[in-house]
Amino acid sequence: MNLEDVAKRAGVGSATVSRVLNGHPGVKSSTRAKVLRAVESLKYKPNLHARTLAGGRSRVLGIVMANLHNPFFADIYHAIETNARQCGYETLLTNSSHDVKLLKANVNRLLGQQVAGLAVFPEMEPAVLDELREARIPVVLFDPSETTGSFTTIRFDHRKGMRMLLDLLLALGHRRMAFISAPLFVRPTEARRLEFLETTARHGAESLVVAPSEDGFAGGREAARDLLRTKFAPTAILCVNDWVAVGVIRELRNQGISIPGDVSVTGFDNITMSEFCCPSLTTIHIPRAEIGRLVVTGLVPDASDGPPATRHVYLDPELVVRESTGVARPVAAD
Repeated sequence: MNLEDVAKRAGVGSATVSRVLNGHPGVKSSTRAKVLRAVESLKYKPNLHARTLAGGRSRVLGIVMANLHNPFFADIYHAIETNARQCGYETLLTNSSHDVKLLKANVNRLLGQQVAGLAVFPEMEPAVLDELREARIPVVLFDPSETTGSFTTIRFDHRKGMRMLLDLLLALGHRRMAFISAPLFVRPTEARRLEFLETTARHGAESLVVAPSEDGFAGGREAARDLLRTKFAPTAILCVNDWVAVGVIRELRNQGISIPGDVSVTGFDNITMSEFCCPSLTTIHIPRAEIGRLVVTGLVPDASDGPPATRHVYLDPELVVRESTGVARPVAAD
């Protein structure tokens, strides 16, 4: 079954079928209905990787995500997919698992699929950047380690977000705070760790950093156990992301520790779960839906059919205060 079979059944040309399947707006509603009926009756399954406009250009966007186990990246991909579909584009998704070798392989595979544009979250290195420049397609980078005028970049102020959390906790009287970091070096999460250390030092607060062996719920539980084995006894625990924070909350509750009565807990990202965990999580909101929209805007040609303009977008954090933070408990002198 191919495109020509659908065109014959619908009584239209192959180019018209292609325009309908690619969401092209310049097709009469009656013609679109005939084509879709033909597609359904023939049970036609288009090869999404080879979808093209009548002019022969790809209608597939390549996406390389850092870690799809993390709901933060899954939410962004969902927003990209939704916006792309509204523009008549499909998405081809790969996952790098924060592995540079896998990142390179995924980029090369997507370029080999002749994608119309490519978005990478969030790690990058010079060799891959060079390959993307040579591909001469629109590229969007999220939180890249270097600024390049060749591509659209979307950056988030992670340091400012961490300062906002610390300012809240300092105002609540917290002077002994722990930070649960990421298991791997990634620029955005490293920025959060560095800001934690610098801000606590500047305010004369006691601080401790704990690094779990893995990210996510299990890593949060592991880090909380390790922290409780020390004599540090923080009044607040700041987590590198919400995914980790939920695991921390679970472990503290299992050990009979009140949140926020005994210990305040914060996250970062504002994934949906942060609102519905118990207690609900104080965190920093990163606008994932807006990031998805910006990615598609940076990859899809504009109305004049020209290439999208290269832009450098900077997103500000928003503090979301919920139930997991409160006034610091009195700390006994060591």
